[in-house]
Amino acid sequence: MRPITSVKSDLEIASEATMKSISEISSLLDLRTEEWEPYGRYKAKLSLDVLKRLDSKPDGKVILVTSINPTPAGEGKSTVTVGLGQALNKLGKKAIIALREPSLGPTMGMKGGASGGGYSQVMPMEEINLHFTGDIHAITTANNALAAFIDNHIHQGNACEIDPRKIVWKRVVDLNDRALRQVIVGLGGPLNGVPREDGFTITVASEIMAILCLAKGLEDMKTRLAKIVIGYKTDNQPVTVKDLGVEGALTLLLKEAIKPNLVQTLENTPAIIHGGPFANIAHGCNSVIATKMASKLGDYVVTEAGFGADLGAEKFLNIKAPSGDIKPEAVVIVATIRALKMHGGVAKDELTEENLVGLKAGMANLQKHIETIQSFGVPHVVSINRFYTDTEAEIAYLQNWCEDKKIEVALSDGWAKGGEGEVDLAHAVLKVIEHKPNHYRRLYNETDSIVSKIEKIAKQVYGANKVEFTAEVKKQLIEFNQLGWGNLPVCMAKTQYSLSDDPNLLGRPENFTITVRELRPSIGAGFIVAITGAVMTMPGLPEKPAALNMDVDENGNALGLF
Repeated sequence: MRPITSVKSDLEIASEATMKSISEISSLLDLRTEEWEPYGRYKAKLSLDVLKRLDSKPDGKVILVTSINPTPAGEGKSTVTVGLGQALNKLGKKAIIALREPSLGPTMGMKGGASGGGYSQVMPMEEINLHFTGDIHAITTANNALAAFIDNHIHQGNACEIDPRKIVWKRVVDLNDRALRQVIVGLGGPLNGVPREDGFTITVASEIMAILCLAKGLEDMKTRLAKIVIGYKTDNQPVTVKDLGVEGALTLLLKEAIKPNLVQTLENTPAIIHGGPFANIAHGCNSVIATKMASKLGDYVVTEAGFGADLGAEKFLNIKAPSGDIKPEAVVIVATIRALKMHGGVAKDELTEENLVGLKAGMANLQKHIETIQSFGVPHVVSINRFYTDTEAEIAYLQNWCEDKKIEVALSDGWAKGGEGEVDLAHAVLKVIEHKPNHYRRLYNETDSIVSKIEKIAKQVYGANKVEFTAEVKKQLIEFNQLGWGNLPVCMAKTQYSLSDDPNLLGRPENFTITVRELRPSIGAGFIVAITGAVMTMPGLPEKPAALNMDVDENGNALGLF
């Protein structure tokens, strides 16, 4: 265990940083004056005209960062992503970081923000982790505007013959609020509309968030918004946004939000942050526009996908990359000693103590995630994200385990040392890109059925031996095939804590069954969401949320924000 005297908080480290003006960062990317719009001194919106101007320029190399199944606090995927981008620039490479925008749900809840940590952060971290440039608020507004249009349409005569009992569109808020999971709207008499059951999901699980993140431009976004299924008629025929005629209004509300955001890291490496779907209940990747724009402006793009390789990486490789014409050149699998010990059966309050027996028992989880990435045919590196509680014996064991299996491995110390702490990882990533064959492919064929796609993911990625579909899902499968949705990609909604759909089954469970209890059509996004186990699309707050530590001083400076 490394000796440690005092540890500065992420916010303290960020407050001491020397930032460059956003005009200096834009000049690093050779952006034209008309291609970026400042949001204060250190943030900017990027014009979609950048993609038009650079359309014929070859794409830079995209590096995806994923991880093993995490502890509740997360394993530092964003920290490794930021540190790796900084390290590549130290090696003379023109690298850009592409991240998701943090949701206020986990920020105010338990997990924390998504701007990295220590000396591998994106800046200004307090603004990024709070309201940033308002993109998520715009998505919230567009989502809830659509809900209002639906209820008003029914109140005003219901020309589309929407069955109020079959409305599937829910309202959203970007907070963890379990009390809103199921609500009744329209109470108070005829003037207040038609009473019906409704509910809220968290904004980052909205189909509109998925659409914004998968759209290739403004017109594509408008086309996708028009395809959203909001409910069904009494004869079970779907009703869409196009039927309501409000796709133009929704697009108008999102015309600024679709523009990616440019910021910088502590070491002034450019970072494009845009979109923020959760990976356990949505597809978990930043926007296609941001990743493509970064690949046009830089030679290397370091991006991340939420939670473990069973969730975010699977969806990046099966959904985002094919949809956005993105070819991943390498995958970094982040592993931490503490998470591996947790998967080896070590109690969560004992993870800071040396335990080689527990570590050895937990290696099966890492092994499964490595096998998953291998099944996609992409070169990969294991990154040991170092925590100060890790002992030399534990680190040596993990390194030797990888080397014995001829798996490229590097120790990452980006939290403590910034880019310098991830130079070894950068060398390892460049090595596999240059010398390892890349046979990237989807796990399933586009023409495969929904059932076939779910079974391939459950068996090949999770390691399940069986998939069960509830009676309701079996009925939905028949209906979806009749409606022409039978061959869409599948976005699995599953707990992040386990390879199974049971968060208590840690390590590498065997002989388990995945239960699919509901299918939700996201036709605008272009996939079917399969809800498994007990996963919820509106999280709740923990007993002691992170918000209890937050405040602001008399000068307006944030306090307690990580």
